[in-house]
Amino acid sequence: MKAWQLSRHGEPQDVLELAEVPRPAPGPGQLLVRVLAAAANFPDALLCRGTYQVRPPLPFCPGVELCGEVAETGPDVTRFSAGDRVIGGTVLPYGAFAEYAVMDAATTMPAPDGLDDAEAAPFHITYQTGWFGLHRRAQLAAGETLLVHAAAGGVGSGAVQLGKVAGARVIGVAGGPEKASVARELGADVVVDRHREDFVAVVKDATDGRGADVVFDPVGGEAFRRPR
Repeated sequence: MKAWQLSRHGEPQDVLELAEVPRPAPGPGQLLVRVLAAAANFPDALLCRGTYQVRPPLPFCPGVELCGEVAETGPDVTRFSAGDRVIGGTVLPYGAFAEYAVMDAATTMPAPDGLDDAEAAPFHITYQTGWFGLHRRAQLAAGETLLVHAAAGGVGSGAVQLGKVAGARVIGVAGGPEKASVARELGADVVVDRHREDFVAVVKDATDGRGADVVFDPVGGEAFRRPR
């Protein structure tokens, strides 16, 4: 099978090479899936650079998330059958940037029928991250004001939508007019172009000086240190 593989660490565009590699076999509790669509996440860039908390032995195929079709089930797998359409994380070194990848059956989920392959591929990490942050940690409630940094980015775009579904008033911060437009299309009630406006002033004005109840910040740095 064909796979994007790296045999040294560095920037993705420099180290990823298209190679012909053996098709993996699923182990106990695992699935072999035919990749229908693969998401490109920030951890994949870190994996290529060798700076992620997980460092698979070289060479390996990155791609931590996908939408795929079950091709083969490993021993003891009863939850899925060949042909099932699924989403979830991969088991490295057999990542999603290949024709076939390996997944753990226990953490794999059926792909939502309402999403096509490309839409379903990034659903797991983005929305699980947002859901955990907003509901498990922050206990976001209807009527509260949610401030989302990088609102047009990966997990930020999911947080905007999850906040709206939860009944919150969402203020999205994005960099530049195009990203601001995306945040607005996602449903943000107030959008701040951080290149043109001070988000602190906008938040204070939008909340009558009270500030946001919940802040979803995937950016850190200066954005994290500033008052809300």
